[in-house]
Order: sequence, then structure tokens, then C-alpha cells
Amino acid sequence: VQLQASGGGLVQAGGSLRLSCVASGRTFSDLSMGWFRQAPGKEREFVAAISWSGGSTAYAHSVKGRFTISRDNAKNTVYLQMNSLKPEDTAVYYCAAAARDDIRQAAAEEEYDYWGQGTQVTVSS
Repeated sequence: VQLQASGGGLVQAGGSLRLSCVASGRTFSDLSMGWFRQAPGKEREFVAAISWSGGSTAYAHSVKGRFTISRDNAKNTVYLQMNSLKPEDTAVYYCAAAARDDIRQAAAEEEYDYWGQGTQVTVSS
């Protein structure tokens, strides 16, 4: 499975960005998807996850209410809509895929089988 993330950039605090991640090499609807991020000098952390059908989602406490994860199985794409961005959201954002539908452990990196390259998000104050 190849994952290609895009949509990062520079935005002012309070602004919005939408990240996209396109998957190829496997039936997309058989994959649950997640977003993680890594800020400079920090460990990578969970951001959000979505189940195969999109019926279940999970969010980190720090982004809940501001970020929305969604997917379009017809386009093999998962999205992360990020609103009310804060400087502390600055990080490299990674998408990941898991060959299972259960997202109860979605925050654990070891649950994911495939990882994409990152896309940089920078939020200025």
C-alpha cells in the first residue's frame, strides 16, 4: 500500500487547512485510516482515525472539536479538515493505514501497517 499525503502549508493562527491522503495498492475500503503528527523535538502522536466505512471516528483530546477526519472510498482518499489552528499544531502530519476495521486502539502506532510520507503544517502566531 502506498500512501501519499498532501495539503500542508503555512497558515496563520485561527486559520484552516485540509490535508488529503490518497491510498493505492489495496482496496481502500478494507483499510481503517489514521493521522499522526510529529513536532520538532517531540515524539509522533495520534491525531485522528476513521474506520472502513467512516462510521466510527476517534480523535486526540487536543484536536477534538477543531479537526474532522473523513474519507471518500470512491476516491481512495482520507481527509483531515483542520480548523481554528494553533501554533502548537505545527508539525509534520502523517497518514497511516491499518488492515482492520477496529479503531479502538487507533492511537497506537503499532496498530498501523502502512505509513505515508509526511506533509508539513506550520501555524504562525
